[in-house]
Amino acid sequence: MTSLSKNASNSTMKDAPIIHYRNPKSGHCHKVELFMSLLGISYINHELDMVNGAHKLADFITKNPFGQVPVIVDGEHTVSDSNAIIVYLADTYGSIYPWMGTTPIEKARVQRWLSVAAGELAKGPAALRLEYVFGANIDVASASAITETLLKVMEDTLSGTKSYLATDSLTLGDIAMYSYIAHAPEGGVSLQPYPAIRAWVNRIESLANFIPMASSPIAEYRV
Repeated sequence: MTSLSKNASNSTMKDAPIIHYRNPKSGHCHKVELFMSLLGISYINHELDMVNGAHKLADFITKNPFGQVPVIVDGEHTVSDSNAIIVYLADTYGSIYPWMGTTPIEKARVQRWLSVAAGELAKGPAALRLEYVFGANIDVASASAITETLLKVMEDTLSGTKSYLATDSLTLGDIAMYSYIAHAPEGGVSLQPYPAIRAWVNRIESLANFIPMASSPIAEYRV
């Protein structure tokens, strides 16, 4: 098992666990849960009955006006959007570990991958998986093209001596990208042509306190 530095884990005692509103098969939710687990934060998952519209009811809309998961409630603070949540968690409970990088260029690179997670990742592999797992209506040709470009960029970035996406160490950029890349085969995306990406997935899955996301059947490959 690969261990994070002791400075990467939570050094602040919490009075009560964080409440995490989620869908167990959402990669956005998994990245939040994974990060809380890596930090050693106490949390409770609250499953929303999204099939029957629980995420659109007034009580939940007060937590996220967009009616989307994940949302966390940490004492008096309510935070929505998966990238915003992991930034909040890193600043609040990440101790002195440089989750956002240390130098201006490292911080810029981490932010770039957070933007990719909300852009190309969401429009590519996540969208293809959304169609197979949840029956969403998407533009398969567009999502497939975006996916091919994204995987090539990631493979090139991770090839050679580089172990992680933004810096030589694990950062929020990796946390933001992991879940939907690791589960891309559930959307018909093969990772076999990308050995550097597969090695990166394995490194993250070897971390102490790693927790997996609920799996769905592997789809017939189309990318």
